[in-house]
Amino acid sequence: MNQGNTTPRTPLGALRPAYRWGIGLLVVVVVLGGCLLIWGPSMDFPTKVSSVVSSDGVVTLDRSIRDVTKNTINDWVRWMTRSGKWLFDGLKSAVDYVLANIGRVLKWLPWPAVLVGLALLSFAVGRWSLLVFTSLALLFIGFMDFWDTTMDTVALMVVAVVIAIAVGIPLGVTGARSSLADNMMRPILDGMQTMPSFVYLLPGILFFGLGKPAGIFATLIYAIPPVIRLTNLGIRQVPAETVEAARAFGSSPWQILTRVQVPMALPTIMAGVNQTTMMALAMVTIASLVAAGGLGDHVNRALQKNDAGSGLLAGLAIVFLAIVIDRLTQSVASGRKEAMSAG
Repeated sequence: MNQGNTTPRTPLGALRPAYRWGIGLLVVVVVLGGCLLIWGPSMDFPTKVSSVVSSDGVVTLDRSIRDVTKNTINDWVRWMTRSGKWLFDGLKSAVDYVLANIGRVLKWLPWPAVLVGLALLSFAVGRWSLLVFTSLALLFIGFMDFWDTTMDTVALMVVAVVIAIAVGIPLGVTGARSSLADNMMRPILDGMQTMPSFVYLLPGILFFGLGKPAGIFATLIYAIPPVIRLTNLGIRQVPAETVEAARAFGSSPWQILTRVQVPMALPTIMAGVNQTTMMALAMVTIASLVAAGGLGDHVNRALQKNDAGSGLLAGLAIVFLAIVIDRLTQSVASGRKEAMSAG
């Protein structure tokens, strides 16, 4: 056999873009022409399953694919709710206990101490402008009688963000160190970020019932993707030469992770924490629909009563709180980046 005359096969990806476009267009034209010839222009999408043969031999489909899928999901959720009742009840009790204590402490603190403390923190990590804005924002929240509900919102955010960080950073590290884990997590994270936020309230209600734990659950699912993605990205962006140098000096994988990769990736990780915090605040407000409490209650009541004034004031309080938290976390991240650059 003369092997010199054999021509190696060219993979589709190696073809020129013009050829790939031409092949794709040809396939579309062939499929379109075949459908028009066989079924005509008004072709209905098949949405039925379960064939039924009538007495005259006519085959019909009497069950909707959507209904079958919906019932399967509902059965699975009911099974999860029954089988995991002990787990969900335990988590609900733990979250209620932690939230109650955090809220009690925040409301126990005198408002001048909170205002001065946050103002000084703003000055320490930012500029005079941030100090002035933080002070005015907190005064607005207090004068509008939103102080207690703001503390409830902050308590919900603290619990949700802490859980998100505790779960998200290890998952991000795992994705950065394993391509298989990264490929498995990526479509899940895409779905979590594109799913409408109100959908997350449904499993929260089914598993935990109405109340703050349901809001925490929905907030966690909605807000956790940024910290996972940016932790993954930050560790992957650490120069390979730096990692190889640490390995050459005898560092273990754990030492390389904790003393080289995570410190160098910290600005990117902090950006993920910032985004997670912002998304948690947005979702905590929506979670008031399931009796989670907080500033969202004022917005919901304003919508129900068609009270534009109350809704605007509550919305401004949420905006001011979001800006203060965003600027503080961004200042911490930028300060860490500047310290690394100076070092």
